[in-house]
Parts: sequence; structure tokens; C-alpha cells
Amino acid sequence: MRLFSFLLRYAPGKLVIAVTAGIISGASNTGLLAVFNSALVGHRSKTALVWSFVALCILLPTSRYVSEILLAHLSQGALFDLRVRLATQVLAAPLRHLEELGPHRVMSALAEDVPVITGTLVSIPLLCINTAVVLGALIYLGLLSFKVLLGMLCFMALGIATYQIPVVRAMRWFRLAREVGDKLYSQFRDLTEGAKELKLHGKRRRAFLLDVFRPTADTFRKHSIAAITVYTGAASWGQILAFVVIGLIIFVLPSISHVSEAALFGYTLTLLYIINPLQVVLNTVPNLTRASVALRKIDQLGVELISTGSEEALSEGLAGDKKWDLVELKGVTHAYYSEGEVDSFILGPVDLTICPGQLIFIIGGNGSGKTTLAKLIVGLYSPESGEVRLNGSAVAKDRVEDYREHFSMVFSDFHLFDALLGIGDSDINDRALQYLIKLRLENKVTVNDGRLSTTSLSQGQRKRLALLTAYLEDRPIYIFDEWAADQDPSFKNVFYRDLLPELKARGKTILVITHDDHYYNLADRIIKLEYGKIEYDGPVASFEINAFSRPATSAAAENS
Repeated sequence: MRLFSFLLRYAPGKLVIAVTAGIISGASNTGLLAVFNSALVGHRSKTALVWSFVALCILLPTSRYVSEILLAHLSQGALFDLRVRLATQVLAAPLRHLEELGPHRVMSALAEDVPVITGTLVSIPLLCINTAVVLGALIYLGLLSFKVLLGMLCFMALGIATYQIPVVRAMRWFRLAREVGDKLYSQFRDLTEGAKELKLHGKRRRAFLLDVFRPTADTFRKHSIAAITVYTGAASWGQILAFVVIGLIIFVLPSISHVSEAALFGYTLTLLYIINPLQVVLNTVPNLTRASVALRKIDQLGVELISTGSEEALSEGLAGDKKWDLVELKGVTHAYYSEGEVDSFILGPVDLTICPGQLIFIIGGNGSGKTTLAKLIVGLYSPESGEVRLNGSAVAKDRVEDYREHFSMVFSDFHLFDALLGIGDSDINDRALQYLIKLRLENKVTVNDGRLSTTSLSQGQRKRLALLTAYLEDRPIYIFDEWAADQDPSFKNVFYRDLLPELKARGKTILVITHDDHYYNLADRIIKLEYGKIEYDGPVASFEINAFSRPATSAAAENS
């Protein structure tokens, strides 16, 4: 079973000790059964039985405690490692590959697979103990009568064989349900992230709910019910077989073989005693199967995450000086398929030089490759051909992390953390306050020990908090992707006429992806992209704004 292999890889010694303690606990249960049976039929002296009872009463809870505690530590430790490993693989995966896999795959693993494994690991101690009880009872039956044991084993073989047939089918249903689960999580994202669009359009909302979401959820429901139904039927069949065996022993065995009443009483008592533990074992099997499917999905995701290479997830980055003289892109190209597109989008070949102290505006129509170019510049995307150079030397794969440390970037689809992670300066609170005043947020947000008091702000104000983080990182090169699009006209003017010149005066190099053409004159240099090609790269003085039509999004951005 995949789940036990998972635990065995984590700490084989602990697993062996825990299982051994569980077996001892189960054997103690069986020993108590033997004591009770002997006391009732009067085969042994009461003194011996009392001392045996006392010893078993001490041994049983002690061994059970040891087994459950060890397995709890083992399972939770293994689960911790699994979560950390998955998070590490996500952070180490190349960004483009992570985008192609889709966030719903990762969220499905974290929100669906990990809880299934968690719930199953909790039941493993009980499974081990009850399995030991069943095995111990079978051994006791063998001591009472070897013939009865053989009969029991025959019925158990029949039960296991007939049990496995539906189990295989149920596993198929569980796998199908899990595959649909990925699709369901993708639609959950559509539901939460597209709530505004769905609320504004009644037909779209109805089509999404009735034609998209509901059929997927219904398919998931049907597969899950089918799997559970098959498993429940198999468990019920096993229970019927147990009672059939008891009936045969009580009504049939005495007529074909001489059996004393004491032995008959022992057989019946033992079988009644193991019905519940056997039921626990059978009922746990579906959870083990689901956990195995979940582990397989996580392992598969892990393989896919590292299939195109792996980066250092726990690197401290560039510890020394971040001084630089030149960033170059030489013959760089990048291609990928966009969702819903038949042909791939190709950026390049791009030849580009970035020097210290420049204020550069990157402009162009939507889909022209501006953000892709920015991700290539900062090292988040790897070029498919050509190379990125720092100070005349190509940036090798093992130096990408250090190269990225030269950049701070505020993305258009930025994520805002509620703490200033990785910025552990002793004066962080005072520095943050200075920038909060500059960003006109001092009355809305405070910073205490590097933690933001709130992030529940408007989109434009949240973007200012993202800019706060970039300020505090104090790196030599800043890139802003449509940063001003969510700002009111007043603060948009502050951004272009005050904040950007201040950064430049501090010796920073700034690249601004923008549609705000009436601020182009503030730049030292304009780079214009169209369909993945650089159409213009030069000083503002030579750039004829009137030669290009103003993007429609510019006016919309000013009114946002």
C-alpha cells in the first residue's frame, strides 16, 4: 500500500516499533479474551487467571499508548515533510511551467489531497491495533481447534477474494472523482475570481452555473457515490460472511463433529469478539485507497513541477554588493501557447541594453509582449534562444537567483503579503512609516515588527502597499507593470512626477510598463513593442507620439 510505503520512507524504525506495539496491544486483547473464556468455563485456577488479567490490563493500554503516540508522531512528521516538499517544489518550479500547470492543480493538491491523507493517517493506529486483534483472535482459534481455524481461513480467503473485485472497481471510481476534482477546483477559481462578471450578466451566470459548474459537480458526486456504494457493499458482504461462519459453528459443526460446549462457547465468543475489529479494518480500507490516490496525485504533481528543471527554493540570494554596470538581452526569444490560442506567441529576437540611472517606459498594445519582456529581463522566464547578460557575462542557470536580486518588480497581478517578509532591518517600522507618508497611507496602515496592520484596502491602495515593499527592498532596478492603472488621477500624477524622479535621483534604474502617453515626455527612453518585436528603442525626443494611435485603455485607466 502506497500510504505505508510513504511512512516507511520517512522513519522505518519508528514504524516497525509502532506496529510491533500495536501487535502487542492486539495480542493483549486476545489474551483478555482467552482469560475471560477460561474463567467462564473454569479450566484454570482463579489465582493464575487474576494475575494474567492484571498483567494484560497493564500491558494492553501501555502498548496501545506507545503504538498510537509513535504513529501519531510518525504520520504528522511525514505529513509535515509532504507539505514542505510540495511547497518547495512549487517555489522551485520555473515560473512559466508553473503558469502552464495552473494554480488550480496546486490548490487541488493542497486543499483536497493533503486533508484526505491527514484524515487517513489519523486512523492508522486504530487500523494496526484492530488488525492485531483479528490476527490474535485467529491464532487463539487455532489453539482451540485447528480445524475451525482452517474453516475460518477458507471463509476469509473467499471473503478477501470477493471483496477485492469490488475494491478494484471502487478505486477506479475514486480515481475518476479525483480527476474531476482538478476541474472542479478550476471552476471554483472562476466562481470566486469572476464573481463580479457573473453577477453583472444574468445569462452568463446561468450558463456558468447550469452548463459548466453543476455538471462538473454532479459528475464528481456520482463518481464519489459510486465508489462509496461499492465499498459499503463489500464491507456488508464481509459482515454477512462473519455471521455465516458463526451460524455454521453453532448449528452445523456439532452435527458433523463432536465439539464440547466449552469449545463451542469459545469459538462463538471469539468470532463475536472480532466482528467489530474486522469491521473497523474493512471500513478503513476505502480511506486507505483514497489516500493512496491522493499520494499518487501529489507525487505526479511533484514530478511535473520539476520536469522542466528546478531552482533553489531556499536560496538567500545575493548577499554581497548589488552594483552593476550593464544588463543586456542578446538575441533573446521566448515562445509559449496562450490558453485558447492555436498558435504560439513569440517574443523576439530581442536585443536590448539597460544602463544604470535610466527611466525607461515600455509601451505597446495589449498582448504585444511587454510583461513577458519584463519577466525575461528580471530572470523569471528563461530565454529559449539568445542570452541575458549582466556586466558583459551571460547569466548562468546557477546564478539566476543572484541575478534576480538586482530587481524589484510590482506586477499588474501582484500579490500582497500581510507581512514584510525577508526585510528584517531593525529600523523597519520607522522606514516603513516614512514611505507610508509618501504613499498617503499613514492614516490607513501601520507597520509593527514588519507586519502590516491591514491589507483590506482599495485596489489602488493595495498597489501602493506593494510599492512600499519594493521601496523597502531598496534594489538597484525597479520594474512597474501598469502600476498607475488603478490609481486616481491625483496620485497617478504623484507617481509619475514625484515618485519616479525621486527613485531616479537616488541612482535607481526604473522600467515602467504603461499606456499613459501624456507622461511619456518624463522618460529618458521609450521602448515600443508590437507583436513581440521592438518597434522603437530610443530617446523620447526622437519618439513621435503622434505617429502612433493612443491606446484605448489609457483613457479608461485615467478614469479608474
